[in-house]
Amino acid sequence: MTDTTVPPTPLQSSPILQGERIAFTGTLASMTHRQAMDLVERHGGQASQHVSHQTTLLVVGEEGWPLEADGRISVKLDQARQLHDKGEPVRIVSESEWLTLLNVEPQERRQQQLYTPAMLSQLLNISVHEIRRWERAGLIRPAKKVFRLSYFDFQEVTGARRLYDLAQSGVKLDELVTGLERLRTILPNVDRPLAQLEVLVRGSHLVYRDAAGLVEPTTGQRVFDFDPPSPSPDQPATISIHAPDSPTEAGEGNSLNRPEWTAADWFREGCRLAEENEVDAAIEAFRLALIDDPLNPAHHFHLGDVLYRQGHPDAAIERFYMTVELDHNFLEAWTQLGCLLDETGQIRGALEAFRVALDLHADYPDAHYHLAELLERTDRKEEAAEHWRCYLKFDQRGPWAEVARQRLDSFNS
Repeated sequence: MTDTTVPPTPLQSSPILQGERIAFTGTLASMTHRQAMDLVERHGGQASQHVSHQTTLLVVGEEGWPLEADGRISVKLDQARQLHDKGEPVRIVSESEWLTLLNVEPQERRQQQLYTPAMLSQLLNISVHEIRRWERAGLIRPAKKVFRLSYFDFQEVTGARRLYDLAQSGVKLDELVTGLERLRTILPNVDRPLAQLEVLVRGSHLVYRDAAGLVEPTTGQRVFDFDPPSPSPDQPATISIHAPDSPTEAGEGNSLNRPEWTAADWFREGCRLAEENEVDAAIEAFRLALIDDPLNPAHHFHLGDVLYRQGHPDAAIERFYMTVELDHNFLEAWTQLGCLLDETGQIRGALEAFRVALDLHADYPDAHYHLAELLERTDRKEEAAEHWRCYLKFDQRGPWAEVARQRLDSFNS
């Protein structure tokens, strides 16, 4: 089999880019394209908006995969690949590799920077409910969990959002597959987008994989699946997409019978209804889950969430209290409880809730942020400043980070 992968060229750290002509493709996670081009000029290189025979380095941005609106790889990336195949001395590197080359931001630090669902919601304008839905479906995977709280790698989520947006916009799946396969040959270290695409094969409907293929959780229906054939010796592996002959045939024998649903079935249904903004029905589903499993803290937590969305903060507070009584280490329940107690004027209880969260997990960014806001509003600015600074240790670029910087600047002025 012919190896079409572009061999990675080792980068040597250097304070200058003398003799380099550099272009950028995709959205950069660390800065704007204009800022990146200025950085190139300051390091002795030449920045270009286009790829040409003079281009020596193409930097691929890490905020989402570099795919065009039709699902194909970016034009610049395609041009650079063609020039490379013709023997031109153009290198294709990731944004992280480029930053490491410039010694602007150590790669180790970027790899360690993780985000909670609440932080991502602010940064990417995606609801927390959507982020949780994607996690349950396997579209995104947490880099780590601390007391039920998921932390995510930024690129994992931005890549998923890019694929999700493309699928929703009507891009044909075979175009996406082709684009991602080409991306993998150009950037050999990229292995997640094809796996993410597996759960997006029905556009906006998330599915999961079991031993027999892909399934839609709420109906049990078999859906489109990837079926990679064995490659021939002289042909690289490809991926084709298959659809069932009919929805009835695909779902036969798989649909759940509601009278026989378990607490887990009702919980999944409640999550689905909440995501579809059918709040009243979601409340009923979570209550039915609690009938069979009354001591499950996650059921109480999600019921509290939809009760709040329905306009019943006091009832939601009771559910969050129940959640932490059943699981004292449920971090998100403590912050939700703190926010609701603050909203309803119960300041002492809110302060205690946020501090319990930080006692459990001293590096919990959300708790630092909310506690800082509350302390500032109660004229305890020195204490608030401490928590604003703590928050900025974990987030340098989102809207919450900007708020923290503004508040700290106002204290010093």
